[in-house]
Amino acid sequence: MIRALYTAASGMHAQQLNIDNIAHNLSNVNTTGFKKSRVEFQDLMYQQTIEPGSQTSTSTEAPIGLETGLGTRPIATARDFTMGNLKATAGPLDLAIEGRGFFQVSMPDGTVGYTRAGALHLNAEGAVVTAEGYPLEPQITIPPNATAITISRQGIVSVALPGQSAAQQVGTIELAAFQNPAGLMAMGGNVYAPSTASGEPTTGVPGVDGLGTIAQGFLEESNVSVVEEMVNMILGQRAYEANSKVVRAADEMLQQVNNLAR
Repeated sequence: MIRALYTAASGMHAQQLNIDNIAHNLSNVNTTGFKKSRVEFQDLMYQQTIEPGSQTSTSTEAPIGLETGLGTRPIATARDFTMGNLKATAGPLDLAIEGRGFFQVSMPDGTVGYTRAGALHLNAEGAVVTAEGYPLEPQITIPPNATAITISRQGIVSVALPGQSAAQQVGTIELAAFQNPAGLMAMGGNVYAPSTASGEPTTGVPGVDGLGTIAQGFLEESNVSVVEEMVNMILGQRAYEANSKVVRAADEMLQQVNNLAR
């Protein structure tokens, strides 16, 4: 009976984490560039009472074994980097990546962060930065007298200046890609950091070597499906409820055993 209590408790803990993850996905349904995640589980070790193939007599052996599972545990949070829908904003510094890749930003500690959120702005020095003030890498500065900003699909940033008929190029946006983007570490603020699992980033010009292209005047919405998350939440609630009923049933059986022992 005690084994059933602990086994069911492991299932309740796993489903609690599952519901927490679903809540996180739903809370970020309107977060620009957010990528949903799912919790993956695995079964725990087994208590072997009879091993398959063990001798049952001098001439026979067991074709199957007898084992008791000890529950489940969450093993990983897998992030889905499929592209979200694009929302038109007409903002000159609202950028979306159509395809593979990340914007590179300089973090306060000197490292480089990676993000899909392209809601960019200008700081007091005219540098192109994120909403948190992290400048793009490589840094791009817009002249203070620029009257218009144009960003091509290949990331070329040009500005229109008074008295000049031709647009002036002021920089190029580079994108980064990873062999295993699911191995990136989420740092919050729509920023990811590389890890040994993600591999080292490869950088390049948008539209080259499999990298996506830039869409100016658009933002990438999150790839969270509210309907899908609601269905997953119902399934998680039912699984949690089933495990709680196992705890209740095991407790009632223990109570009956205690009553018999009196």
